Amino acid sequence: MVGGYFPVCIQCGTTSNPCRCKVVGPTVGFLAFAAAAVVEWPVGAVVYLFRHMKGRRIMAHPATVVYPSVTNAIPI
Repeated sequence: MVGGYFPVCIQCGTTSNPCRCKVVGPTVGFLAFAAAAVVEWPVGAVVYLFRHMKGRRIMAHPATVVYPSVTNAIPI
């Protein structure tokens, strides 16, 4: 294999552009999600030991805030 693996996410059926499919937004959103998760999940796990709800919110942040905001910010 020459290049390597690059994740590509495709979301069809959206009304944000004329083609009704998004490729760039979901792909960049996934990469931002993964970068945030690498930092926030270990921190959330440590916080969870002392403050359960706060730890859960920290660990859920990449999925509930980072991914949707990045995906919706890029319309293609």
